[in-house]
Amino acid sequence: MPAEVQRRLVHATGAGIPITYLLFDIPWRWVQAAWTVCALLGLVLEALRLSGAVQWRIFDTLTREYEQDNLAGYALYLLSMAGVAWLFPPSAVEGAAVAGMLMLALGDPVSGLLGSGELQSVKGWPVLVAMFAVCLAIALGVGLAPIPAVAGAAAATLADGVKPVVATYVIDDNLTIPPAAAVGVALGWLVVGMA
Repeated sequence: MPAEVQRRLVHATGAGIPITYLLFDIPWRWVQAAWTVCALLGLVLEALRLSGAVQWRIFDTLTREYEQDNLAGYALYLLSMAGVAWLFPPSAVEGAAVAGMLMLALGDPVSGLLGSGELQSVKGWPVLVAMFAVCLAIALGVGLAPIPAVAGAAAATLADGVKPVVATYVIDDNLTIPPAAAVGVALGWLVVGMA
């Protein structure tokens, strides 16, 4: 199996926590705890990898060349998921965190497989349209109203499709998709509340 497909399959496993929350109505604090533990473990693994203390073959498979000397995408993914779990609890903004998590876990792999896999500053229109469609389906599927769903999907698509560079460091969409989507959903609910 090609490394890119393996990366995308691992990416999709992150949907397990929000889907478990939706299906079994587990307490949100469990979701927060699970992502926090995962993020801390990810940071420990990254510290070991970057220091050279561990050199596991899986790191060669699941990290890209530009991640060899930087924090890898999976660690940013875990930090982002933990961040939205704490910043957007369901009691504060309905569906924002769950939608953002699923947009990263499921939408981004679709976008990545449809794209060339190369690091680009802006993705092509067909990939952007596909990302938006998948994210909108996710948002509506988790029960969001149309306006928050569209706003969240649009924000996630923007975060996925445009790669800003800060001081020669490319801001990874694993870090930006969940918070962008959650903020989009929150703004959408604000619009609904004002209507």
